[in-house]
Amino acid sequence: MKNFFLGLFIPYITVILFCTPVQAVDIQAIDINHGENVFTANCSACHAGGNNVIMPEKTLQKGALSTNQMNSPGAITYQVTNGKNAMPAFGGRLSDDDIKDVAGFVLSKSERDWD
Repeated sequence: MKNFFLGLFIPYITVILFCTPVQAVDIQAIDINHGENVFTANCSACHAGGNNVIMPEKTLQKGALSTNQMNSPGAITYQVTNGKNAMPAFGGRLSDDDIKDVAGFVLSKSERDWD
């Protein structure tokens, strides 16, 4: 029984110790100032002040992003790249770095007040 327990326990602990979590955002790789410039030039017509002129309930405020499962860099990057509903896809207009920086900017602003 002891060997059975150790046979299960040791691999389990090894997995916990050496596996990394799902890819985290490298904050140093995100240029928030650049993201703000890209946002101003491409997004602010519909999302000025963190609002949404097309679908008012889907703002860029922290609570709304969470409710709509848009509170991660990956989710925002996917939406900006591919579009959804009335939002156009920006994947062909903006570079991957532009989109990554916009996602970082939106998340950083959602943590604070958009005003």
